[in-house]
Amino acid sequence: MNLLIALFGDGKDLNALQMSFRGAATFVCTLLLIRISGRRSFGQRSSFDYVVAILLGATLSRVIVGASPAIPTLAASLVLVLMHRALGWLCVRSASIDKLVGGAHRTIYHDGKFDDAQMSAALLTRKDVSEAVRAKLHIDSLDRVDSALLERNGDVTLILKTESSNQHRPCEGE
Repeated sequence: MNLLIALFGDGKDLNALQMSFRGAATFVCTLLLIRISGRRSFGQRSSFDYVVAILLGATLSRVIVGASPAIPTLAASLVLVLMHRALGWLCVRSASIDKLVGGAHRTIYHDGKFDDAQMSAALLTRKDVSEAVRAKLHIDSLDRVDSALLERNGDVTLILKTESSNQHRPCEGE
């Protein structure tokens, strides 16, 4: 027990070596927690997924600096990760829960017209859409764009006009 206290310290009065050991141990524990949480928590970057990332960072940092006891803080972090995983599992099995948690895409531009109500609800401007067109299509005009959708993760997807007005295809890079 004395060896553990010497290595990891006790309370808030920690030296650099003790904080380093705590940092290394917290890194390993965080890696395990992220593996439990699944790829989704850091892969898709939706607001639902950012929650677990922010809370894990805030919670686990307390272990490193000795602001909270290590074991209860790690237990709380495990609960956060398990809740995220359970909610993700529910989202896969229920479209209504998925929509409640993750939201839905918004069509912000279609057939040459902006949907001002959808853009206002999403706090998006016409300049934001023009910026997406320049970034993704490398053009300065919406002439080739049939639709623009604001996806659940905040990305703008552009659907190009095609020769046949009944068919649409996503632009490259989407």
